[in-house]
Amino acid sequence: MKLPTLILTSKDIRRILSIKDTLRIVEDAFRAHGNKKTQMPAKIYIKLHQYNGDLRVMPAFIETTKACGMKWVSVYPDNKMKGLPTTMAVIILNDAVTGFPLAIMDGTYITKMRTGAAGGIAAKYLARKDSKIAAMVGCGSQAESQLAALSECFSLELVKVCGQSSRYAEDFIKRMKGLKLKMAVSETVRDCVQDADILVTTTPSRKPIVRLEWLKRGTHINAIGADARGKQELEPDILKNAKVVIDDWSQAPSSGEINVPWSKGLIKRRDICSTLGEVINRRIKIRTKADEITVFDSTGLAIQDISCAQFAYSRAKKQNIGKEVKII
Repeated sequence: MKLPTLILTSKDIRRILSIKDTLRIVEDAFRAHGNKKTQMPAKIYIKLHQYNGDLRVMPAFIETTKACGMKWVSVYPDNKMKGLPTTMAVIILNDAVTGFPLAIMDGTYITKMRTGAAGGIAAKYLARKDSKIAAMVGCGSQAESQLAALSECFSLELVKVCGQSSRYAEDFIKRMKGLKLKMAVSETVRDCVQDADILVTTTPSRKPIVRLEWLKRGTHINAIGADARGKQELEPDILKNAKVVIDDWSQAPSSGEINVPWSKGLIKRRDICSTLGEVINRRIKIRTKADEITVFDSTGLAIQDISCAQFAYSRAKKQNIGKEVKII
């Protein structure tokens, strides 16, 4: 018997997936990963240097939920000039028992939401509970979900924003007005970060843009932008003086915030406290003092994508959303 495959567009996913749902889904995925209940090979890259872009394949299986599938994602920084998103993705969700493709869906919005949720969950476990001031260095699409997730987890009193120019920061503030947060433009990175309780970096930088001397004691940093070899946003001294938590050992040393200092021998395995999954499972307590600096190195995990895709598929079936086609 031939079964239908469900097609879900970006518009469909936006109807289905809220930041509250995504926070719960991503935390559960990290918990399963920390309990070694997942299969997730490291990302495979196809690098198209002549076009200033790359393609990545990200497969995953979560034993606890039987979520199974893969994400095919592209990252092209110059796409803004072409009217396209920098990051675009498609997810195939499979039946773990038969391998049948249950759904093919937009993965761009899922990528945005699950990455924001990962930052929110990391801050929940690593930042000071009384954190009130957030700093956003980078104000593109990813910064939106990062701030949305933080606003669910903390009672923020001020959000400082620094972008490529004041115009970008002002536009970000307009886009995020629905959160009803007090927000202000910072002209420099230093001004943006110097009194932040939580700092989120979401830039494509290949050289450090945040310095240790600018940070106040007790800051938590979500380092999001470094997702490929050679990228970095924090000077190595920050990592050497902070308690660092990564999302996955198979990815962070080669493509996370730690990848450059790791390749130079400035950061070693003993300098990394744990994975976020281990923290969530309460195996390791990271913050023991209010004045400690903590860093979450996020590379983005396929288990997050596939868990969100499974949720989207289940809800879409219940709500009769999407289009069914017979492709096999």
